[in-house]
Amino acid sequence: MILLGNTLAALARILHIVLTIYLWIIILRAVFSWVYVPSLYQAGRVLYRLTEPVLRPVRRLLPPAKLGGLDISSIIVALLIVFLDSLLVNSLALYAHRLLRGVEVSF
Repeated sequence: MILLGNTLAALARILHIVLTIYLWIIILRAVFSWVYVPSLYQAGRVLYRLTEPVLRPVRRLLPPAKLGGLDISSIIVALLIVFLDSLLVNSLALYAHRLLRGVEVSF
C-alpha cells in the first residue's frame, strides 16, 4: 500500500504542475491576443498551437458572434482547468494520504 500511496501522491503533484503550466499558457495566449509585439511573434505561434485544440471546441459551443464578438473560450477553459485541478488533484492526494496513513512502517 505504501507504493500505491506514494505513486498516487506523485501523480497528484505531477498533474497539478501540468495543469498549472497549461493554465499559464492559456493566460499568456489571451494576453498575446490583446497585444501585438512583433518580437514575440514566434512565441505567439507556439502558444496558438498549444491552445487552439482545446479552445476550438469551446468556441464552437459559444461562438464569439453570439456574444457580441467577445471570445470567452479562454476564460471557460481556465475555469475548467481550475475545476479539474481542485477535483482530480485533491481527490488523488486525499486518497494517497488515506492509503499512507493506514500503513505502519516497521524496520
